[in-house]
Amino acid sequence: MIGIGNWSASLRIRDFRLLWASTLLYSLATGMEQVSVGWLIFELTGSELMVGVGAAARMLPFFLFGILSGAITDRWDRRLLLRIGNVGAAAVAFVMALLLLLGSLTNVWLVIGLVAALGTMFAFTLTVRQTYTFDIVGSGLSLNGLALGAMAMQGGGIVGSLASGALIEIAGAGWQFVAAGVCYLCGALATLALTNPGRSTRTAFVSVWGNLVGYLSLLRSRRFLLALMLLTAVTEVLGFTHMTLLPVFAKDVLHVGPTGLGIMTAGRQTGGLLGLWLLAGLGAYRKKGLLMFVTAIGFGGGLMCFSLSGNIYSFLGVLLFVNACAMAVDTLYKTLMQELVSDEERGRAMGSWVLSIGFAPVGHVGVGALAGIVGAPGALLINGAILSVVSIMTMIGMPNIRRLD
Repeated sequence: MIGIGNWSASLRIRDFRLLWASTLLYSLATGMEQVSVGWLIFELTGSELMVGVGAAARMLPFFLFGILSGAITDRWDRRLLLRIGNVGAAAVAFVMALLLLLGSLTNVWLVIGLVAALGTMFAFTLTVRQTYTFDIVGSGLSLNGLALGAMAMQGGGIVGSLASGALIEIAGAGWQFVAAGVCYLCGALATLALTNPGRSTRTAFVSVWGNLVGYLSLLRSRRFLLALMLLTAVTEVLGFTHMTLLPVFAKDVLHVGPTGLGIMTAGRQTGGLLGLWLLAGLGAYRKKGLLMFVTAIGFGGGLMCFSLSGNIYSFLGVLLFVNACAMAVDTLYKTLMQELVSDEERGRAMGSWVLSIGFAPVGHVGVGALAGIVGAPGALLINGAILSVVSIMTMIGMPNIRRLD
């Protein structure tokens, strides 16, 4: 077992450092894109609904192409797929930049279409990145490597979001998309020096269609994988969607306004980084199954505690805890999903994870509707209770998952 102070173990591996740098650059660009797209759609339409449609368009490819991305990841060279994903995203960003700089991007549905294209690139790249991380660091450091990769995504997203606002204010949205495209390209350049071919090359004789057909037999033979898929989807729908209600808490519950919302958003991201840092320090930790359930139950319990938060300070404390649990349990899900299958099946395992998080739009709509009926604190109380109960029942009813190392 690796101590907390040795959280950077995977960074001693050269290829992982390159992949980590590529991930950081990619997340800088996606952080910029998320802020600017919402801003752009709202400027064009003045409609909160259309902003929501844009967010859903970005996530829909996760649901539509999760399984396909896994099949392709198990078929082709993962280094090549990373380069294609980065260059493809850069191309879309540069198209948006050009249209904005020419003043031609006035149709909101064109914006949403381009956002969906970026989401498609993201879905495929995310599947490949998780699988290739395991290739590089191996089973012994899988938890450490995947947690560090998630830290790069989280940290890059924070910096990218802050940089996006400043760039839009100073130079306009067009030049901000130029910056995002450059970050995507730099991420591709970082992958050119990768030497580890990944383990997908062992199954080069299997077609993509063969991998897709084999996916059903994979689920039949790996019932644990199906259970983890369902748990990931439930956690995404009930847990991760709490961020949708942060503006409601800021305005109507805590009465702290936009400044308070900014502090809450930063607190959410800081909590996620804290959870990932602690998880990375566990290194070759055993009893990951038990830790997964304990973290999921804590996630649900934390959501329930939002109803007890009467001021911004107690709210931030709960928010830090909730998001530390959120990022930790998500990393545990994808770690166990890869450890449960053979090298030849890990791409499809991560495609299953991407498919599961693609259910997020259902949760965003559902928690909003529920909050309209019982209020934001009540909605998170209900979601948190259901998440905790599901986690407890699964932990009791499926002891073999609980005992996974």
